[in-house]
Amino acid sequence: MPAKPLSSSTLSVRPQVMGRLRLVSQGLLGGGFPSVPDAVRWMTAMQAQDLGHALWAVGQRVPGTAASHVRAALDAGTIVRSWPMRGTLHLLAPEDLRWILAITRPRLLKSLTGRHRELAITPDDISHARDIALKTLETLKNSDGTTGASREQLFAAFEEAGQVTTGQRGIHLLGSLCQEAWLVQGPMAGSNGKVGVQQLFVPFDQWVKESRDLDREEGIAELLLRYIRGHGPATIRDFAWWSQVPLTEARKALTAVQEQMVELAFDGASYWLSPETAAMLDAGVPGSRSLLALPGFDEYLLGYQDRNLVLDPEHAELVVPGRNGVFKRIIVSGGVVVGTWARTGNGKDVGVVPEPFLGELGPAASRSFQAQGRAFAKFMAG
Repeated sequence: MPAKPLSSSTLSVRPQVMGRLRLVSQGLLGGGFPSVPDAVRWMTAMQAQDLGHALWAVGQRVPGTAASHVRAALDAGTIVRSWPMRGTLHLLAPEDLRWILAITRPRLLKSLTGRHRELAITPDDISHARDIALKTLETLKNSDGTTGASREQLFAAFEEAGQVTTGQRGIHLLGSLCQEAWLVQGPMAGSNGKVGVQQLFVPFDQWVKESRDLDREEGIAELLLRYIRGHGPATIRDFAWWSQVPLTEARKALTAVQEQMVELAFDGASYWLSPETAAMLDAGVPGSRSLLALPGFDEYLLGYQDRNLVLDPEHAELVVPGRNGVFKRIIVSGGVVVGTWARTGNGKDVGVVPEPFLGELGPAASRSFQAQGRAFAKFMAG
């Protein structure tokens, strides 16, 4: 039997509570996750266009971890980074990448047709780039059978073979090879004992040893269920935007899995969440005095089409200046975005500066923010 729908009119759910329910779903309240792979697998796909921000996004969900632990997971292949949706990089569990790509790739490639035409990229060029990349990786193979090439090495090989890489043409070629599951970003590319800031590209089949096999309909239903589990409460339109699954297919998937979710009526719309998260409404949703310093591009804000639940539209351009797609770091107090923050210094001198939308943080909030700043500095240094 389907779970009984909940009504916001009887529960008097406030936007702040909706935000805190999302914090719970995302592991930002309630103890988080035991390991880096566990956090990434739960979230299904975590925005990771900026790797530095992505490290802290994972760190906020795995208490006691350090940036080196996230890098180690990338080195070990227990999490991977690729372009599965919306033409932007995400962190995923390796076994999820292939079947999610199979769902998202057709629409993504169609959306890139115009840009590829501008860059003079044809299907033959992508096939040629694949052959060049795999041949280059073969020549770089180590004695233990592992291989990997930096973006610069692959660009040089492309250029030598007549494939121009300037004007974003090179990164579009690499992105296409990853979207077609020929390449994937693998271990960090360190040098001279320094921590790497880029990843090496490796052959997909050599790096991703096991992949789940889901057909399209089954896969969309799975993707929706996991999105709601890790992002709810959210609407079906939020899911369709996040995954770029056509709304008609998203609604069909909802019919298939809605008995495993709880419907919450709020502000004239249907929001969906997991039964475990919904149970918080009876027990009391925690976090009313919580304060978090989240990274830019964090799923807490970016992972929804409609962000008005947690961010006042009047302040939206303070988070995404000029609506340029670049999300600043955010301060979340009690489930609401109340400001942004900036990082200062490097290494042992890392500091944080709050940029609240209205006035200054109160004494208690200021102490909590400084504690978050110390946690951030410790995480990045670890």
